[in-house]
Amino acid sequence: MVDGNQGDLDFRISLPRNLRKDGCLMSNKLALQTAAFLGLMAVALGAFGAHALKATLAANQTIAIWEKAVFYHFIHAVMLFVLASQSRFLRGPWFAFLVGVIIFSGTLYALALTSLRWLGAITPLGGLSLMIGWIWLIVAAPSAFEDRR
Repeated sequence: MVDGNQGDLDFRISLPRNLRKDGCLMSNKLALQTAAFLGLMAVALGAFGAHALKATLAANQTIAIWEKAVFYHFIHAVMLFVLASQSRFLRGPWFAFLVGVIIFSGTLYALALTSLRWLGAITPLGGLSLMIGWIWLIVAAPSAFEDRR
C-alpha cells in the first residue's frame, strides 16, 4: 500500500491472533492445555501398556522401560501444568520439560515397542533437557517469585 502523503510504501503485517504483545505464541492457557493433554496421554499410555501392549512388552522384555517412560512422562506433565498455572509463566523451564518429555519418554516408548537399542543413545538428550528444566527453576525461581513475599 502506498501512503498518499509521502509516497513511501506502508508495510502492514498481520500477526496471528494468539501472538502476545511480548512476541511469544505460547500463552498460559495454551500451556495449561498442552500440559493437560500430556497428562492425559501419560495415563492413556500407562493403561495401554498395562493391557493392550502387555504381551508385546513382555515378549520384548521391555515392561520396565515402558513403565519408566510413563513415570517420567507423568511427573513432568504435572510439572508443566504447575508452571503454566503460575501468574508469572516461566517459559524456559516449561519448554525444557516439554522437550525432555518428548525425547526422553518418546524414545523409551519407541525402544520398548521396537527393541531398537540405538534409540537408547538418544534418550539421554531428553534426560538432559529435563535436568536443564530443573536447574533453570533452581536459578529462576527465587527471582521469579520475589514479589510474593
